[in-house]
Amino acid sequence: MACWVTTSKRVPAEDVVLAPLHRNRDFSLLWSGMAVSVVGTQISATAYPLLVLALHYSAADAGLVGFMATLPYAVLQLPAGAFIDRWNRKRTMIGCDIGRAVALASVVAAVVLHRVSLAQLMVAAFVEGSLFVFFNIAEPTAVRAVVPRPQLPTALAQNQARNQGAALAGRPAAGLLFSVARFAPFLADALSYLASIAALLLIRTEFQDERTHMPLRRIPPEISEGIRWLWRQPFLRITALLVAGSNFMFQALVLVLIVIARDHGASSGIIGVMLAGSGIGGIAGAVIAPWAQRRLPANVIVIAATWTWAVLLVPVAFVTQPYLLGTLFAVMAFFGPPWNVVIATYRLTITPDQLLGRVSSVATVIAYGAIPVGSLIGGALLTATGARTTTLTLCAVVVGCAIAASLSGSVRSISRTS
Repeated sequence: MACWVTTSKRVPAEDVVLAPLHRNRDFSLLWSGMAVSVVGTQISATAYPLLVLALHYSAADAGLVGFMATLPYAVLQLPAGAFIDRWNRKRTMIGCDIGRAVALASVVAAVVLHRVSLAQLMVAAFVEGSLFVFFNIAEPTAVRAVVPRPQLPTALAQNQARNQGAALAGRPAAGLLFSVARFAPFLADALSYLASIAALLLIRTEFQDERTHMPLRRIPPEISEGIRWLWRQPFLRITALLVAGSNFMFQALVLVLIVIARDHGASSGIIGVMLAGSGIGGIAGAVIAPWAQRRLPANVIVIAATWTWAVLLVPVAFVTQPYLLGTLFAVMAFFGPPWNVVIATYRLTITPDQLLGRVSSVATVIAYGAIPVGSLIGGALLTATGARTTTLTLCAVVVGCAIAASLSGSVRSISRTS
């Protein structure tokens, strides 16, 4: 048996005459295919609980389907990174899209034939979530392959804007499609994967450097290699922990905002508008992220964003008006994309191609691992202490992150990430 290692033959960035990113055919195909796919994923993710409840199952059953969809995020990230570094990445992404389209098509068929069951929805959600993990780890490697290094921040910012816009469009679209026909949201998602497959097939660039045969090793040592490599990079190590802290805070904060608004009589519609502020702020932040990355030192962006979140949590603890809370939430979300672009650009720039999948998977595990913890602890704090004390506790956590970022020599020493 054999695996592959890569030998880079890329042209140095300084020797390349760069065309505008919108004229980069392969990136445009990748971005547009992913945009359709991400909207479809948001649609089906919203439609799963709607379908479960419409079939007269319980809210707990709806939660179980959601659990099965997200379980692969915890258990498959690290091995997926190792396999992404072994396999042909473009073919892997295409295979993931085919599998996800089949899973969604099975739900469509079952609904149309009135044969849908909770067990099938759980299996379909698990399959889709598992293939998402592999696809999601491979996507940054594709971006790095098709985009010249100096344009990585702009490309990553456009991806951030795409994801924020998909969340804004997908959730209401799911409700509209479900009201037309119960199978319609799942059909839309299945078709979105076909669009992504078509875009990937049209991309000329391979998603990894030239490879030569090497003997296969067991998966655990390969995973360990990725962990060790990331942990030896001081900036990546501290920022991985900072991202985990921010994800913990934002996940708990959503629940806090809902509780505050509900306790003061806000309707579900008003709460939806309030939470939409994060999408609007995130899109605005993604638009400005390339400019910020070019003109501001990376350490300033990382430290300033963390302190801004800490400061804005203070008024959140005392404000009760939903639209003002939504505005504060939007401002906080605005600083997320520049922060993400700085960190992702640095990781994609310095990571060797043969380790990129594993390093990305390690960073993702740390970042995603904090999300369920945020939900769990946020809910427990709200029950035990109330919204104000919970918010101030979150503020204290973020202040700790901000102090750590400010005192970290590895953060303060990084002025540029590309």
